[in-house]
Amino acid sequence: MAVLEAEMGGFWSKLPLIKELMLGNPEAEFLWWMDSDALFTDMAFEVPWERYRDYNLVFHGWSEKVYEEKDWIGLNTGSFFIRNCQWSLDLLDAWAPMGPKGKVREEAGQLLAKELKGRPPFEADDQSAMVYLLASQRHIWADKVYLENSYCLHGYWDFLVDRYEEMMNKYRPGLGDDRWPLVTHFVGCKPCASSGHYPAERCLRQMDRAYGFADNQVMKGYGFVHLSLSSRRMKRIKDIKVKSSSIEKSVN
Repeated sequence: MAVLEAEMGGFWSKLPLIKELMLGNPEAEFLWWMDSDALFTDMAFEVPWERYRDYNLVFHGWSEKVYEEKDWIGLNTGSFFIRNCQWSLDLLDAWAPMGPKGKVREEAGQLLAKELKGRPPFEADDQSAMVYLLASQRHIWADKVYLENSYCLHGYWDFLVDRYEEMMNKYRPGLGDDRWPLVTHFVGCKPCASSGHYPAERCLRQMDRAYGFADNQVMKGYGFVHLSLSSRRMKRIKDIKVKSSSIEKSVN
């Protein structure tokens, strides 16, 4: 894979970076990859790590959609856990061959469009390649891959952001699912480019709201919240009184 690093741009840049992080941090048991267009939006959720004790790779997804339907959006590679082990290094190497930009990526994109349900014929992307790898080599990889859908390891933003106020009125942090998503992922939003699937204005506005939704959970502990989810201004909701003995205890 090291030979391919210079050509692994775009979607694919995560692969050499993850490998470098794994090799450079052998003490880390798991790495959590998050795309730059994803935000943590549940600050109280506890990841069920014990559930993944026997697995090396955890995606948000559905087994039936990946293995039976071969649906190109049967899983999402924008937010996932990967164990720091030799199995994972081998998987990264098996995942990479469709990634080099140019002819290789373009031809691989045509193959993926032919083999995967619903996929348009654009150049190969890392998510489609992973679905294809798991579906075509299930006997090699599937036993160590967990497809999680009980909470939003990846939460599709367009289904969530307009409901934030409803969530705050009806639910509480810590649920992690579509009632209070762990991650809000702005898939298809490219406000700095011309190839986005959504209007830049809507994307930017909803990114601000997602930030406000997440930041409120932190700032409430200090007695403040945003005036609205889209506002940078804050308002006090209560007086925070900290006893001097508590401060001394925390310092010592």
